[in-house]
Amino acid sequence: QVQLVESGGGLVQAGGSLRLSCAASGRTFSTNAMGWFRQAPGKEREFVATINWTGSSTYYADSVKGRFTISRDNAKNTVYLQMNSLKPEDTAVYYCAADNAIGLLTKTSRYDYWGQGTQVTVSS
Repeated sequence: QVQLVESGGGLVQAGGSLRLSCAASGRTFSTNAMGWFRQAPGKEREFVATINWTGSSTYYADSVKGRFTISRDNAKNTVYLQMNSLKPEDTAVYYCAADNAIGLLTKTSRYDYWGQGTQVTVSS
């Protein structure tokens, strides 16, 4: 099993920045593909960003491209999401996900492990 714990969420004004962290423990060799998703009230969980095992490849949703950056530190078993130029529509619970699959995964159904989420609220 893999345990994922997100941190770094909070309240920020529009235009501000936050950095989310996701610490993995347990069978961390099963965390090849890592991703961030978000879910706003009344909406489905949606893909935000994904990164491969080495960190050499990343992929982003169009809505966050150019503003968010996903990265990972395998020595610390941690993946990060740097969020800049935040907008009120970025308000959501942000979830970290992991899977043993190789490559970049953008669908929720492809991930085996999920964190509990961290709230991000952007005020206008």
